[in-house]
Amino acid sequence: MAESDRKRRSTRNSKMVSSPVVTKMQAIMQKEMVREFLAEFMSTYVMMVFGLGSVAHMVLGEKFGSYLSVNLGFGFGVTMGVHMAGNISGAHMNAALTFTNCALGRMSWKKFPVYILAIIQFSGGHLTVTGPTATAGIFATYLPEHMTLWRGFLDEVIVTGILQLCLFAITDKENNPALQGTQALVIGILIVVIGLSLGMNTGYAMNPSRDLPPRFFTFIAGWGIQVFRARDWWWVPVVAPLLGAYLGAIVYLVFIGSSIPRRPQILENSMKYEDRRIPVLPKTMSNPPTTLTPVSVSPANRPSVRTVPPLSDSIHLEHF
Repeated sequence: MAESDRKRRSTRNSKMVSSPVVTKMQAIMQKEMVREFLAEFMSTYVMMVFGLGSVAHMVLGEKFGSYLSVNLGFGFGVTMGVHMAGNISGAHMNAALTFTNCALGRMSWKKFPVYILAIIQFSGGHLTVTGPTATAGIFATYLPEHMTLWRGFLDEVIVTGILQLCLFAITDKENNPALQGTQALVIGILIVVIGLSLGMNTGYAMNPSRDLPPRFFTFIAGWGIQVFRARDWWWVPVVAPLLGAYLGAIVYLVFIGSSIPRRPQILENSMKYEDRRIPVLPKTMSNPPTTLTPVSVSPANRPSVRTVPPLSDSIHLEHF
């Protein structure tokens, strides 16, 4: 009995010790910055698993992958990522989009490093970067032979600009946004369309977070320094998407956003309560006494006076 009592007491004491720790951990996990960090981490991880997995199928398995499957993999990988974190962090999954939202004042700059850290946190035979058996392209983009460095830079700027332009249109409630609950699917379709139409030139990185962390992974995992030296391309998927996303946002705000009439909120509220400000007659009221000026008329010519019945209902007023 004594031994069982000791076990019970030790169990009770351990619960008392662990309870404050668990409570503290739960409080930390509920903080907004922590929740957004974890949400961005998981959404980016899910997107990269589907996207890079589809690239691996195309590179390694001739019968299992194709250029179309890569576009579908990344497109619907983004869809799953938006479902994963869209209501918590917005599911940027893209440092260029995070940078643009901070630059336009839509998000605090103090969140920028949190989003970026969450996006890169998960990165952590004969391996070649170029040639017919190269496999480094599974993880990061590399400039093809038919493209020059600066043409590739311009291509990434334009492609990322179109991405940001369309994202603003999809989410702008004052324009013609995607139906509530369909945004993730529409964004996934957008990625597929961009890949199918504009992805051949540079692999449409459009995202520093999609390209740089996997490139570091290949550098550590055995592909070597060549992943950064190959045609000096490595910096383009980092810089060009930032510039392209910002320009795409400016183009939307100037050409579309500034031309959309915004209904003044004050007028709308005043119309809503206009009925309350218009006085109405009460339901019942007696006729006010009428003072008649006596006139000299004959009984025969005296007009007959009729009594007006009291109002029984209030007057209904309408405003237009």
